[in-house]
Amino acid sequence: MSRIARSRFALTLRSSAAPFSTISPAAAAAASLASKEAPAGADASSAPKEAAAAGDPSPAPPSGTRSSFRLLKAGIFTAVTAALGATGYVTYAYSVDEVDQMTREFRKNSKLPISEDLSCFEKFKAMAYSETVKVPAAAIDLYLDVRSQIEDQIQGFVEPSSEKLLPDLPPQEQHVFTIVLDLNETLVYSDWKRERGWRTFKRPGVDAFLEHLAKFYEVVVYSDQLSMYVDPVMERLDAKGCVRHRLSRVATKYVNGKHYRDLSKLNRDPARVIYISGHALDSCLQPENCLPIKPWKLEAEDTQLIDLIPLLECRDIAAEFLERSRRVYEQKEQKQQHGRIWRR
Repeated sequence: MSRIARSRFALTLRSSAAPFSTISPAAAAAASLASKEAPAGADASSAPKEAAAAGDPSPAPPSGTRSSFRLLKAGIFTAVTAALGATGYVTYAYSVDEVDQMTREFRKNSKLPISEDLSCFEKFKAMAYSETVKVPAAAIDLYLDVRSQIEDQIQGFVEPSSEKLLPDLPPQEQHVFTIVLDLNETLVYSDWKRERGWRTFKRPGVDAFLEHLAKFYEVVVYSDQLSMYVDPVMERLDAKGCVRHRLSRVATKYVNGKHYRDLSKLNRDPARVIYISGHALDSCLQPENCLPIKPWKLEAEDTQLIDLIPLLECRDIAAEFLERSRRVYEQKEQKQQHGRIWRR
């Protein structure tokens, strides 16, 4: 092989051993130059951000300002707490009329005119005092108004609907006794079962009892149930009109979560009122007027109402009734002292 042929063969082997690349030498040189300059550019662009992140923080408020703000908050909280506590105590300990009477002079002084005959110093003193007490006086006035409105609303739910629940007796009936009867478990019993729902049953002897008493007494039904229950039941129970008056829940007094009959609101002589109930001493505020009987719960052989008729026909009914009521009340008090629940 000639020398020229050997040189061409060696050149061919070298070119085949080199890695394959489509990038031209000029492009490769440009890429290499860019890779060398990139870190410097990145560092230059991130420098302002780092400088901003590492910049000086805003100046903190002085410690004295923060302490004053904390003291102000503590003072406001203490004042509000004290005001609420004082308001609660006054509401618990005094009535509206008592608060009004105790603060009347103080509130009046906040509205006194300043006399022109006073010296400049006295005028300034009077003006300063008037301005100082004006806000507390206005707060007291607001408290009295709000409390009066709230108590008026509560009064409608707690107290009987009227001071005179019954109309005046005619002059010719002033000597007549008033028999006040409870409804549930005294004259009737309401029972609920799933297959039939609610049903009301008449107590044995109730018809004869009402008809007989109506000849000698003013008969009143006084229930703690709503009128939507009392009226339909009485329409069917008292078809002959033996009961003169019906009183429902709105006529009761609400005390400690329970509705009580208040016989003092009946507009009748208390010495001539008898309250008969299966829960007389537990549902009336005048135990001396109560005549307890056994609660009725569907006992078929019950004769309580019929047995009462001879007692109520007694001539000296007042003495007999009051003596019986006194003994029953004393018996209940004795059993309560021993921690037992009295049941008839």
